Amino acid sequence: MVKSTENEKNNFTSDVTIDFGQKYAESDVFDKVFREGMALVEETAAYLDGPGRKDSKNLDRPISLTYATESMRLTTRLMQLASWLLLQRAVKEGEMTPQEVLQEKYRIKLDELGPSNIDDADQLPDELQDLITHSLRLHERVMRLDRMLRTETSDRAPKKNVVGDHMTKLEAAYRA
Repeated sequence: MVKSTENEKNNFTSDVTIDFGQKYAESDVFDKVFREGMALVEETAAYLDGPGRKDSKNLDRPISLTYATESMRLTTRLMQLASWLLLQRAVKEGEMTPQEVLQEKYRIKLDELGPSNIDDADQLPDELQDLITHSLRLHERVMRLDRMLRTETSDRAPKKNVVGDHMTKLEAAYRA
């Protein structure tokens, strides 16, 4: 059994807030997710520009339309994920703060990029199906991280004190 010192015990009960977003962006885990996301973007581009073109020409017309739709959804999803990852990397490198990333002008709408419910998706080329599956897994992980980062950062934002504001207005009115 390990005995802890009084200082170590106090560290666990202190009121220090750990910035998960900053710690996450600086972590090896983020680096891994970043590399995975960027590699998936490159792999998808290589497939769609190469073997994917050949694969799509061998499909029946209805499946060809599904191929076009799903490849567009895939590339859109990956571009949104890459944008999110690049914003987090900017936080890591000190180019932006976690609060800046939360601003509406930087908002990446990840919720709109989930899976589609196309019946004949199983008839798509295997490699495209694999890329879609991989992108959806990455998308889900990034969405969870994004929710955690947004919740944590917004929890630390100063809260509006409605009662205090009202009291200040009343005091000002009585002084006048």
